[in-house]
Amino acid sequence: MKRMATGILAGLGLAWGLPGLALGAPAYQEVKAHYRASDILVLDRAGQPLDRVRTDFESRRGEWVPLEDISVALQQAVILSEDRRFYDHAGVDWQAVAAAAWGNLAHAQHRGASTLSMQLLGLIDQEYGRGPHGRSIMQKIEQAFEARRLEAQWSKPHILEAYLNLAAFRGELVGVDALSHVLFQKHPSGLNARESALAAVLLRAPNARHPVVVQRACQVLVQMGSPQECKGLSDFVALALLRSAGPWAGSRQWAPHYARLAIEQGPAHAGSPEQQSVRSTLDAALQRYAAHSVARHVKELGMASVRDAAVVVLDNRSGQVLAYVGSSEDLSAAPRVDHARALRQAGSTLKPFLYAQAIEQERLTAVSLLNDGPLNLPTGNGLYIPQNYDKHFAGWVSVRTALASSLNIPAVRALLMVTPDAFARRLVRLGVPLDQSGDFYGYSLALGSADVTLLSLTNAYRALANLGRYSPPRFSDTPAAQGQAQQLMPPGAAWIIGDILSDRQARARTFGLDSVLSTPFWTAVKTGTSKDMRDNWCLGWSQQYTVGVWVGNSGGASMRDVSGVSGAGPIWHDLMNYLHRHRGSVQAPAPASVSQARVWFEDHIEPARQDFFLGDTAVTQVSLAQDYVQPGQGSPLIKTPADNTILALDPDIPAGHQRVRLQAANVAAGAAAHVAWRVDGRTIGQGGTAHWTPKPGRHRIELLDEQARVLDKVHVDVRGGRLQ
Repeated sequence: MKRMATGILAGLGLAWGLPGLALGAPAYQEVKAHYRASDILVLDRAGQPLDRVRTDFESRRGEWVPLEDISVALQQAVILSEDRRFYDHAGVDWQAVAAAAWGNLAHAQHRGASTLSMQLLGLIDQEYGRGPHGRSIMQKIEQAFEARRLEAQWSKPHILEAYLNLAAFRGELVGVDALSHVLFQKHPSGLNARESALAAVLLRAPNARHPVVVQRACQVLVQMGSPQECKGLSDFVALALLRSAGPWAGSRQWAPHYARLAIEQGPAHAGSPEQQSVRSTLDAALQRYAAHSVARHVKELGMASVRDAAVVVLDNRSGQVLAYVGSSEDLSAAPRVDHARALRQAGSTLKPFLYAQAIEQERLTAVSLLNDGPLNLPTGNGLYIPQNYDKHFAGWVSVRTALASSLNIPAVRALLMVTPDAFARRLVRLGVPLDQSGDFYGYSLALGSADVTLLSLTNAYRALANLGRYSPPRFSDTPAAQGQAQQLMPPGAAWIIGDILSDRQARARTFGLDSVLSTPFWTAVKTGTSKDMRDNWCLGWSQQYTVGVWVGNSGGASMRDVSGVSGAGPIWHDLMNYLHRHRGSVQAPAPASVSQARVWFEDHIEPARQDFFLGDTAVTQVSLAQDYVQPGQGSPLIKTPADNTILALDPDIPAGHQRVRLQAANVAAGAAAHVAWRVDGRTIGQGGTAHWTPKPGRHRIELLDEQARVLDKVHVDVRGGRLQ
């Protein structure tokens, strides 16, 4: 009977010249080679998986899984459910065909007889796929012939393997890899009898209702010899089907923001359907450490209203991105936002580039003195009155101290020399995404009023690490990804800025000698805080790496009492220590354009020291102009007490033990010897501070210069009890 039916079908095929027969089915190797997962796998620099980026949203497909890596229980369940004589027939199950024909004629049952080979034809060639109205007689005949030809060309294991990798199971899940990792949250090799029975049932009716699925799955389990698995099957099926659109098991997203960026910025073919994986520049171990460090420190800062953080680590020489954390993930209010590329206010992080430009133009040297005192600058919107972070003034300070200690007013004075427009043009060339001219930002540009991204700012700091040479960051290891390097700053100026930012003594005024900015190896580092504490930054470099950290809130909410030392600094310190756990870091040799000299400061404004100079700008002695105490802007003034202060004496304390501290502002350490204090016409002391024994009544306090000219004056009222 079989031979007769086969002969009839063969005769029909030869007589009608069916087109599919002339072409034949593709080879197993060809089908496997053309298979494409719906995700692109993003690998680290050593080939370790980091993340998955979905590029095909029509269906969800995983990797092609060899048959030996697929559960034997699943193979058994599928064969029992779909083609129980799979290993006995040659492509067409004539017993099933006869049974289906008899059922359709005698009992009006719509019963199919397609074998796995026939179904596989529909999966690899749309011509044999089942249409909305089923298949015609001619299509079934042609499919039967092609199934026999497929069986002659392919082995049974290859047919079963291809079928399990190409068949649709539930919703958008296609193939055993997607089914296992999403529906059952495990590898295909670990599917048990109950999971395998459910999978086999979904092949026949992917969108069947829950009761139908449970009933059919139980029938398959009975056929598999595991009827006991039917107990509790309904709840199991319900929970499994709820995961149809769930996450991919075992694929922790270590670089969700960077993964898409790597595909976008990588080679031209990186996002093409033919590309199954992209090798990035990230270091998987470093990426995981950075993510853990961000999570740990953001949790610690929770009471300070900190929810978000971002990290970028670059290789100085190549510009490759070694670590990229875009958010604090579950701790973030907006975990999908890439904070490494989000625009945030720069704060003091732009100061190194400003001073580098001023040193390059030979307007300033590392020992030039700048007045950290009250400054009022007229603008189109009124007076611009910059303030320091601590609301205090330091008086005359050198450029080295001003930059390392991040003093604001000296930076504004430096911008007056460089001009906002020239400074803005330099920042743009360094890749900082300013969307306005320098005149738009005005003098506040010195204090970072412009919006920048962590990625662009970290790469700009990398230019300082490379002694003024700038190139774009690299997201791929291909030669085409390497941008053209440009010398944007003189090597000497960049080197001097690095030397200043690595000077612990110079930054001690603000940060102290022992802080998270100090490392046991050479590093240069700068912090920054934006207006109202909305953004906190820490950026710096070593001999091999540049690390940038941002801490804040995605919505722009202010943090509470968070500085560079307590916010971004600890994360930066963590990463630098991790990067140099097995290697050291030393300062690069000074370029030939840099000279060194011993410098003395007149009146001990700052201690004598060895310092560095660009070109022929070296000096050995620094002194203030003789008229530095002349009345007017920038002259010394009385800081405390304020004018018209009322002081109350304590009757329980002896009068001789009660003192009022008089303090002058805008007077450097050594220069304080040139000022004196006078109360009610009587000189009581000299220097920036003095102590006065108060007596009841109204008193006039004056600050005098060397010629006894009055620089400033205040009045105070002293009231109190009985003097002893």
